[in-house]
Amino acid sequence: MNVVFRTYLSLVILVLYLPVSGQVRLPRLVGDGMVLQRDADVNIWGWAGTGEKISVHFLGSQYNVTANVNGEWKIQLPKLKPGGPHKMEIKGSNTITLSDILIGDVWVCSGQSNMELPMVVTRSLYEDEIAASTNTFIRQFNVPKKYSFKGPQQDLAGGSWQHADPKNVLQFSAVAYFFAKDLYARYKIPIGIINATLGGSRAESWMSEEALKAFPTLYEDGRKYKDSTVIARTESDDRKRISEWSKLSITNDQAYNDPGGRWSKPETDVTAWDETAVPGYWVHGNLNGVNGVVWFRRDFQLPSSMDGVEGRLLFGRIVDSDSVFINGSFVGTTGSQYVSRSYRIPATLLKAGKNTLVARIVNNSGKGGFVPGKPYMIVSGKDTVDLSGDWRYKPGALMEPLAPPTLIIWKPTGLYNGMLAPLFRYSIKGTIWYQGESNVSRAVEYRTLFPALIKNWRDQWQQGDFPFLFVQLPNYNERRDEPSESNWAMLREAQLKTLLLPKTGMAVAIDVGEWNDIHPLNKRDIGLRLSRVAQHVAYGDRKMVYSGPVYQSMKINGHRIILAFSHTGSGLVAKGGATLRHFAIAGADKKFVWASAEIKDNSVVVWSDQVPDPKAVRYAWADDPEEANLYNKEGLPATPFRTDNY
Repeated sequence: MNVVFRTYLSLVILVLYLPVSGQVRLPRLVGDGMVLQRDADVNIWGWAGTGEKISVHFLGSQYNVTANVNGEWKIQLPKLKPGGPHKMEIKGSNTITLSDILIGDVWVCSGQSNMELPMVVTRSLYEDEIAASTNTFIRQFNVPKKYSFKGPQQDLAGGSWQHADPKNVLQFSAVAYFFAKDLYARYKIPIGIINATLGGSRAESWMSEEALKAFPTLYEDGRKYKDSTVIARTESDDRKRISEWSKLSITNDQAYNDPGGRWSKPETDVTAWDETAVPGYWVHGNLNGVNGVVWFRRDFQLPSSMDGVEGRLLFGRIVDSDSVFINGSFVGTTGSQYVSRSYRIPATLLKAGKNTLVARIVNNSGKGGFVPGKPYMIVSGKDTVDLSGDWRYKPGALMEPLAPPTLIIWKPTGLYNGMLAPLFRYSIKGTIWYQGESNVSRAVEYRTLFPALIKNWRDQWQQGDFPFLFVQLPNYNERRDEPSESNWAMLREAQLKTLLLPKTGMAVAIDVGEWNDIHPLNKRDIGLRLSRVAQHVAYGDRKMVYSGPVYQSMKINGHRIILAFSHTGSGLVAKGGATLRHFAIAGADKKFVWASAEIKDNSVVVWSDQVPDPKAVRYAWADDPEEANLYNKEGLPATPFRTDNY
């Protein structure tokens, strides 16, 4: 046998041998610490060599399967009883042993930043909750934030199951954590959360290409990113444009070219700088319409009790980014307008008497400045120093507005393919969803888009009409003195209409938002309200009052309109007093004016002397209906509504 033939024969044998010696591999979701869905057909799946025989050993039973021609295999466990921890052994040409497996209820939490927002961001509110969070029966799997336009992906890029404790819980979705904690307290069933969220994401990002065919504009927008060259070119153009703008904001900044010294130093002469009130936006005087870099300075006095002690600078929210110096030393920077600032001040920096704070503020576009209504202070123990008031300022670099990045990760189908599709074989109890802010400008479309998303997910999971629970958008934005139109109200209405789908439920959040922060920190009430909805919709507790009042019908009685509601619980109440607020009424001309309203016989009577022949009523119909106070006695708020669109 010559050398060439022996080499050829060896290669043939190797090729024939490889498929049957492939190693068993599992998806990321199937691993140590996982929570399997109780009382359901549970899939365990993975990959191996073609024709490889696989055995799965679990709870005293053995399940056998052979990998198909693509190396794929799947077994189905019969309905499991809650409990654990358990072990599972998977054998092929190799053996994988999984430990610490629980059987309970698995919930997918998804949506944009208000569902994504982790406990660490809410630390100022929930320090005690975090410290007491250890519970091995509450677990989260954090799905890596990846997009794909090459079709549904088979597996995730990473991730592992983590149980709640003071360290791990910091990365738990805050809404999902409080939801899971309340369910566990009530049912003592292990709760697994699969956290598939991304800040800023739109509903269409989480939908399949097939589902988006009913929305041609979105469908075509997603399809063009199948071309990797389009992605590469778009991302390159964005990086170049943003980089050039950022470089110019530095090279053109007078502060770095001032022969008198850096403006961050306390000794800098600022007597010629202008004055403005902080907090506030750049909409007045010399700052009106300015984009670019502006330096702000405030001298402040510290009491002797704060001399040489560590402190913390609470610096509200800044549009868009900031770098902060105290007594000439850098203490922190934040690059996003959506994050509340909290900077540690080393003990060596603070001194009794006069101190100086300097902030370099960069505004990319729109109106820049210090968001009103947020804390601007230095805190040390029980001592506080208020920093609001008159500040000196001087523009460093005036710039043209910077166009926002394309953010391909938000484009249609990208997150569905990259983050959601790998979950579909994993059996779940249901879904909690908090999203809509990024679709507010297309609120009417959301009436059909959101139900289509729910149907899309249910079709792909193949578990029938599993519970799909969601959060109605909270109050947000500057208030208006008179009744007006509102895209936020329109989107809330679209969410309300989605309740026509079976096994859906909605947590109203109209009273837990913050007018000046799109990311309100109160996530406990949201989680608890979602838990109430789940107890009714998913767990069958028919006695649970899980919703606030929902408008049902109206009757015109002379110059008054009488409104009837469902979900009144133990009765309607005006929270905080006897007077109902934020009702508006209109005649045939649809010119709404503020109205008087009172509860009578568990209905609401609405009227105004300005409208003798009323035709329609609106309640809490605004971006931020601050004073809306119709509740049931169980403490759940009424959902905003209008009678002129039913």
